[in-house]
Amino acid sequence: MPVLQSYIAGQWFGETAAKALPSAINGETIAHTHEETIDFAQAVEYGRNTGVKSLLALDFQQRAAILKELAIYIQGRKEELYEISHHTGCTRPDSWIDIDGGFGTLFTYASTGRKELPSGNVAHEGPVAQLGKNNHFNGTHILVPRRGVCVHINAFNFPIWGMLEKFAPAFLAGMPCIVKPATATSYVTEAAVRVINDSGLLPEGALQLIIGGTGDLLDRLEEQDFVTFTGSANTALKLKGHPNIMARSIPFNAEADSLNSAIMAPDVTPEDEEFDIFAKEVVKEMTAKAGQKCTAIRRVLVPADHLDALTDKIKERLSRITAGDPKEEGVRMGALSSADQLRDVNEAIDRLLETSECVFGKDGSFKPVGQGVENGAFIAPHLLVSRDPLKDGGAHDIEAFGPVATLMPYNGIEEALTIAAKGKGSLVTTLTTKDPAIAAQMIPVLAAQHGRLQILDAEASKESTGHGSPLPMLKHGGPGRAGGGEELGGIRAVHHYLQRTAIQGSPTMVAAVTREYVRGAKVIENDVHPFRRHFDDLQVGESLLTHRRTVTEADIVNFGCLSGDHFYMHFDDIAARKTQFGQRIAHGYFVLSAAAGLFVYPGEGPVLANYGLDTLRFITPVAPGDTIRARLTCKRKIDQGRTSPEGHPQGVVMWDVEVTNQEDELVASYDILTLVAKRQ
Repeated sequence: MPVLQSYIAGQWFGETAAKALPSAINGETIAHTHEETIDFAQAVEYGRNTGVKSLLALDFQQRAAILKELAIYIQGRKEELYEISHHTGCTRPDSWIDIDGGFGTLFTYASTGRKELPSGNVAHEGPVAQLGKNNHFNGTHILVPRRGVCVHINAFNFPIWGMLEKFAPAFLAGMPCIVKPATATSYVTEAAVRVINDSGLLPEGALQLIIGGTGDLLDRLEEQDFVTFTGSANTALKLKGHPNIMARSIPFNAEADSLNSAIMAPDVTPEDEEFDIFAKEVVKEMTAKAGQKCTAIRRVLVPADHLDALTDKIKERLSRITAGDPKEEGVRMGALSSADQLRDVNEAIDRLLETSECVFGKDGSFKPVGQGVENGAFIAPHLLVSRDPLKDGGAHDIEAFGPVATLMPYNGIEEALTIAAKGKGSLVTTLTTKDPAIAAQMIPVLAAQHGRLQILDAEASKESTGHGSPLPMLKHGGPGRAGGGEELGGIRAVHHYLQRTAIQGSPTMVAAVTREYVRGAKVIENDVHPFRRHFDDLQVGESLLTHRRTVTEADIVNFGCLSGDHFYMHFDDIAARKTQFGQRIAHGYFVLSAAAGLFVYPGEGPVLANYGLDTLRFITPVAPGDTIRARLTCKRKIDQGRTSPEGHPQGVVMWDVEVTNQEDELVASYDILTLVAKRQ
């Protein structure tokens, strides 16, 4: 059997067999961990020196491009990962969550980085605050790479997704990662890291892999480093309290297993489509990954009047589930990940039965199919009922991390909310209801103790990604027992790995640091219109102050006729006099159009398209007879590596636009996004 190797300081390490890792399907040994001790001082030094240096030689946009290429590469080799993942007890759909979900997260963060991060390695988190009366002193925030290493300690249930969903935002943030997968399924993570290394896409030192224990790794971390953990609440508490982590205030993010619930609202009856949808969702969450998901449904809250009907419906669905070797035809539920996990789940069920009764799973009829499955880690789905869910303990405290759920009858919405809160903080809850008023009443209360809430009705069920599916664009994590941390959530996850710092100074100095024009900063004016300059030549701060235009009665009438906008403020003199403005005023969108007429260069040039307008505000009204002018300034350049359909390179330029009147009062303010060609 092969010996799994760690990947430390750019080298595969370990040759002597140590702990045997058995297949969850038949108990046969798949691989061994290695016996050799890792030099964690070397790993950390390599990450801090080589890894940080190579990552920061790239900028946000370049790292985002690498993530996309890496996702494409892994996608092309996913079938070999599916073959290995099978030994963890996964069905094909189970492995899809882990493997396709993993490289899918890379795709999402590649796109997020390209859209939301600048070129360079300083992200400006505005707005800029004017701290002095005459705008000589400003303040704002920047986000910068921490220049440390990130240690990811992951759970056994998602050996690929669990690694990549943390790696993607950390990589974007410029942090080299040291990944420690759970030993039981580390053979899948090792295979994935080998695929990643084969791609040749990652800069040197960006990713290291630990097979086995972490030794003195946490003792060697410093203030600029970062630790993330996914696993049990008890282990999270132990790691969070590590003396070095506490003494150095090293950021620690925990995502712990939680006692997630599904709540059938009192308006749902057995005759409703939502009743069947609810039962289907519970069964899916019990059997997907054999219930080994931190987001799986553990507590099922149902109106007391419908307890028996829901019990029968779930039992009927569970009875149709075939378990066994996922390669056998018709198998819909695989095994637990290991014999140790099987033992832990059985022990947890025994403890749950002290306060609950089993209504499915204990009749001895469970027979997994496949050769050698008697030596595997298979367990029947178990459906329990807690008759007194208002009491503390039991299913409110004990998690069987497998295909186990406990039904809990309730009377009234307030009681349901009380029962749900006894989970002491959860990752996710699903509320199934037909009534928007019930959702509006319950969701804000549930939100105080949950990281994510799904509202499920017949309409949502047509496209729902499911109770147990964290999505890269939405926050994953929860308060209390769930660990109190946050992962994913789109750009928020990248920000977690960056250092947020407030900066203060003159507008010119703030603009220099943020690489973004700040109003009041010195501008660059020359004889060449900014729209005639290619992306490569254009400088942040290049500016054009236009000629003036006096707004006339005819302008307002013509614009109203052209647009069809005959709002009374523009055409009814008597009505307009009664308003706070005291007179008729020009259309705001006329001012916008007139400003474009003032600053746009009409001839052919490098500016290819205007594809967006942000932060538009109309500040001072413009009346007939007022004179306006515009200042157009290059605010930000973003090199996304774009090319036109014909293959011509281009970049994104954001322009700051200030429209003022004859009193130099600000009339309109906005940003324009344009595509600008690079020199060939």
